[in-house]
Amino acid sequence: MVRKFLYIVATLIALVIVFLLGYRLFGEQLIRGAMVPTTEFEAPHGQNIDAYADAKMWIARPDIKNNPALWLPPDAWQPFAGENAAIFFIHPTSYLNRAAWNAPLDDTEANERASLFVRGQASTFSAAGEIWAPRYAQATFGAFLTDKPEGQRAIAAAYADVLAAFDSFIANIDPKRPVILAGHSQGALHLTRLLKERVAGQPIAKRVVAAYVVGWPVSIEADLPAIGLPACADPETTGCILSWQSFAEPADPSAIREAFDKTIGLTGLPRKETKILCTNPINGTPDAAAPASANRGTTKPSADMKTAEMIKGAVPARCAKDGVLLIGDPPKMGPYTLPGNNYHVYDYSLFWTNIRADAVRRTAAFSGR
Repeated sequence: MVRKFLYIVATLIALVIVFLLGYRLFGEQLIRGAMVPTTEFEAPHGQNIDAYADAKMWIARPDIKNNPALWLPPDAWQPFAGENAAIFFIHPTSYLNRAAWNAPLDDTEANERASLFVRGQASTFSAAGEIWAPRYAQATFGAFLTDKPEGQRAIAAAYADVLAAFDSFIANIDPKRPVILAGHSQGALHLTRLLKERVAGQPIAKRVVAAYVVGWPVSIEADLPAIGLPACADPETTGCILSWQSFAEPADPSAIREAFDKTIGLTGLPRKETKILCTNPINGTPDAAAPASANRGTTKPSADMKTAEMIKGAVPARCAKDGVLLIGDPPKMGPYTLPGNNYHVYDYSLFWTNIRADAVRRTAAFSGR
């Protein structure tokens, strides 16, 4: 098992080093050439709601043994009593191969990376309730680096699996149980569409404690009206959305902003020059600042990714005018920082304990309202 984790870590480090060196020397053109598939698009075998009755279709589910979502770092904060939400978590991209536009569900490396993401990210919600995290035919990393129609088809195919998994999740939990929805990166992108198509204007919207749309920009003007849930106004608001993208200083989010400005929002309106939603995960408040002393615990992963060091007061956070979350001087989190001081990979880790407390607090507020 240790050897397997070390292999994954070595692979990821090599990929990041190649990415950073290539980006600095040759820019986006080289990265696209290395990561975007050149094969024809072949639609994956889409999953229906019945397929998700099988525990093998889930990375995390209450009845799964060795559930990675139940992992806890040393000195993890635990409330006196767990709350009773059901959490649906959509993991980020873990398939980096350009051999296909969508990940095969039996791809060993992609599945192992996805499990690591669930351990490090979804685990923060375990104090608020039971976590469900599906496997899905995720779009490969290169699908997000191209304007080819195959990229959008791959993303749509991935979403179809997420939708089926969500329908299964809803069908299998108590119809009165409060729900937390969360995702990161590609998972957050799918979550925005899920909110629009399955939550907005539907009875289930009344059961949503909060939606954590992390690591993917959300336009306040062009997206939120279609999602049907407002931004969380304070630490105890429920039925609302939290979103952030972490950058150390000096920050350069221009690549994200340029790509964002070229897209159309969920309302059908262009996102260009619209405001990006920024929630401060330390205090659960939009467009706010918080000192490092208020950061209750950052999880810094070990080299073999088997555990993590819990660090209190590691970073501050403040929402900048451009909608990104600034965390001060670059912290030493690991080798996966992206160009522009982008701490995308660590969006959850940087604020692990505060997010955990936020989910518990909002679930308690929801239950007591």
